[in-house]
Amino acid sequence: MKKKLFIYLLCLCAIFLVGSATLFNFNEKKDNSISKKIEKVTLAEVAHTIFYAPMYVSIEKGFFKEEGIDINLILTSGADKVTAALLAGEADIGFSGSEATIYVYNGGEKDYLKTFSQLTQKDGTFIVSRKKIDNFTLDSLKGKNIIGGRAGGMPEMTLEYALKKNGIDPRSDVSIDTSIAFAAMSGAFIGGQGDFVTLFEPTATMLEKQGYGYVVASVGELGGVVPYTSYSARISYIEKHPELIKSFDKAIQKGLDYVHNHTDKEIAKTILKQFPDTALNDLESAISHYRSNDTWPKTTNFSKKSFDHLQDIMIDYGEITEKVDYKKLFYSIS
Repeated sequence: MKKKLFIYLLCLCAIFLVGSATLFNFNEKKDNSISKKIEKVTLAEVAHTIFYAPMYVSIEKGFFKEEGIDINLILTSGADKVTAALLAGEADIGFSGSEATIYVYNGGEKDYLKTFSQLTQKDGTFIVSRKKIDNFTLDSLKGKNIIGGRAGGMPEMTLEYALKKNGIDPRSDVSIDTSIAFAAMSGAFIGGQGDFVTLFEPTATMLEKQGYGYVVASVGELGGVVPYTSYSARISYIEKHPELIKSFDKAIQKGLDYVHNHTDKEIAKTILKQFPDTALNDLESAISHYRSNDTWPKTTNFSKKSFDHLQDIMIDYGEITEKVDYKKLFYSIS
């Protein structure tokens, strides 16, 4: 009798434990589903280039999803187009040169843009020559025509800054064409315009492989450290979504950490889906070029010093006459 009673009580305990575990798991799943609520964010990118590898890593490795964000990535070629998309409400977050926030602020916009994270700290363009030059120097550009990009854009301003720092007058020693839209620069060069063109990867390498030109120099090595491309949003959006901005920043930081702790080939394999028309070896080579230039910072934060350097370039170019306070345009994520 005692033996039967013991078995009966043992069965009751087992049923109780199984029921408790099931209830615990249900509650845990319920709690997880609440904490993993996904919020859709439309992100306007200024260009689609290997230069932005850490961001594509964050997309492909699911780092944004881990932070509760579903990215709707749209291409709006040119920082002016990114800015227009933000101001028109067609995008939540913009990704472009940090100069865009300065233009909007100086334009008197009350709900202006603030930068909250950087992805690159050097210029990402390469100078492509129509003819092969074995011992290229910037003096090789004298008397030549260069397709340089949009006037007032970071690629064009950084190029002119680098030329001046090396004793070349952008107005008299060379002829720089700023009339060609960003997306049309490679096509114009292929079509016969210009002796040189500045292009991002993978476009620069692709032109070289197709026999249209030769990569001869990196503008990033010449321009110094600046918050070259970064993320920004309207003040109203940031104030309404502070936790989302913090989560977005965490996802980008994970991407930066990944590229600093993985090989060029591993990164290339990770972002291959983002560049279906580019061979894996070409991706790996371009990543190597950008890594050697110290393109990607270790952290999403950027200093007042680098922001002031960016404004020095803009003042030197003649685009602005005085600097804007760093604290006005940088949103510090606590």
